[in-house]
Amino acid sequence: MSPPSEHPTRQTGVELTLAQQSAMVDALQASLQAEHRDEPVQRYETHISFVLVAGGRAYKLKKAVTLDFLDFGSLSERHRLCLEELRLNRRLAPSLYLDVVPVTGTWQRPRFGGDGPMIDAAVAMRAFPQQGLWDRMAARGELHGAHVDALAAQLLAFHREAAVAGAQGPLGHAAQVRQPMLDNLQALAASADACLGPTLTPAALAALREWEAAEFAALAPVFEARLHDGFVREGHGDLHLGNVAMVDGRVTVFDCIEFNEAFRWGDVVGEIAFLAMDLHAHGLPALAHRFVDACLEGSGDHAGARVLRWYLVYRALVRAKVAVLRAGQQHGGDDGAVQRYLALAAGWCRAPRPVLMITHGFSGSGKTTGAQAVLEAIGAVRIRADVERKRLFGLGSLDRSGSAPGAGLYSAEATAATYAQLLARARPVLAGGHHVILDAAFLSAAQRADAQRFASSLGVQTVILSFEADVDTLLARLLERTTRADDASEADAQVLALQTRTAQPLSDEERMRTVPIGSGGVDGTVLDVLRLRLALAVGVDHGAPVALMPCGHHPPGG
Repeated sequence: MSPPSEHPTRQTGVELTLAQQSAMVDALQASLQAEHRDEPVQRYETHISFVLVAGGRAYKLKKAVTLDFLDFGSLSERHRLCLEELRLNRRLAPSLYLDVVPVTGTWQRPRFGGDGPMIDAAVAMRAFPQQGLWDRMAARGELHGAHVDALAAQLLAFHREAAVAGAQGPLGHAAQVRQPMLDNLQALAASADACLGPTLTPAALAALREWEAAEFAALAPVFEARLHDGFVREGHGDLHLGNVAMVDGRVTVFDCIEFNEAFRWGDVVGEIAFLAMDLHAHGLPALAHRFVDACLEGSGDHAGARVLRWYLVYRALVRAKVAVLRAGQQHGGDDGAVQRYLALAAGWCRAPRPVLMITHGFSGSGKTTGAQAVLEAIGAVRIRADVERKRLFGLGSLDRSGSAPGAGLYSAEATAATYAQLLARARPVLAGGHHVILDAAFLSAAQRADAQRFASSLGVQTVILSFEADVDTLLARLLERTTRADDASEADAQVLALQTRTAQPLSDEERMRTVPIGSGGVDGTVLDVLRLRLALAVGVDHGAPVALMPCGHHPPGG
């Protein structure tokens, strides 16, 4: 790939107004249309950009605006930031970002390229079909679990390689993390009368501010610890559904934040929260839960769940603010997006009451598959014994240990360490207000008792998800899984034989907290029973989840 062109052409020294720039874009569009008469030139506009698409190319120009979080007011700065946009976005979308090209001529008669004085600059990109954008796929009902799984894997790899913020630097400290949240609240308050209708009343705004102040007081040391532990990195910064697309059959993330370091550098959980929040806003809570769980399991950063809710609120307010800015530039219009994001933020501010769920059953009984269905349906974070056991011993989830039943990674000592690790990882997730599913056999009464004592120490109730299947079904499933070799579990017929000899049945007291699940798996009836069991556990109506879902219902307009 060729390096970006610096274009050291002489600049005019004449700064364009936004009105002049808009007229210039009109002229560029007309010029492109004259070149490409067989197809219409497409034009898109955001609160900070103009984009023209023609002939397999997209040209993105930065609006000549100065806002509280960016400065595109001067040509020199727009040019510099075009170069920066090219550099940064080639990290995740190298095939899309081609070059920076000058706009020459005059604003009345401009052209892309040329040798004359530069009056503006544009990022040249490879165009791709807009129907592949995730927000459009979501609207068509075409976004599925495999998509978010692929994005989670890509994002985790990106974060592992991203630059890490130094603890002595200016970014990532608690006060700096908080400032954008306060700025957004202030901006929304200033716009309330003009744009937000009944959504952001003075009382609602006061409630948001009160929640934020209390949460920040509790989380300030956690933010500092996250910085010192290396979780503040140079990420993407704007990971909503409109910045993800399917290109050539591959999940592609583009259009990162180049104009504000404080927005681009942040906690990796804040980036995960952005995409999860926007999945909720588009009426896809199950995919949001799946995405969060995949990211936390893949990274092992379950401690990050402690700050997840704060970032969900922050990201919802970011999108609400963007919607306000866009409505203002359009001189009014539909404020549904503003209200939808504000409703999400307000819902996440409500005090959560999480529950600890533990699975129970032999290998092959469907625990992991069932836990996946439960976490997507009600909102929870799953912590898998098969994954955490291998992580403890430095193995990847699909690595084979070669351990015999009851030995090696599956010795009594290793198993005890694994179950202790499950509880340790559950602690910050529960503290963050999210349901937890501990996905393990829990065939020992002592293991179940330890989980019960742990939950009680946190003031959390427990529910047991007990999976049952006949021996023939268990053996068939184990054989199929071993043949596929695509799961963390190493259980086989020998393991199952050992389990059946040593398992201790649920007590009468435990059965009172149990949701039985047969070989048919988790269906609507099971979920109804589980929701009732959760309601009894926390003493509230659990018609919908409280963990990652806001407001107790699907967001309006999603």
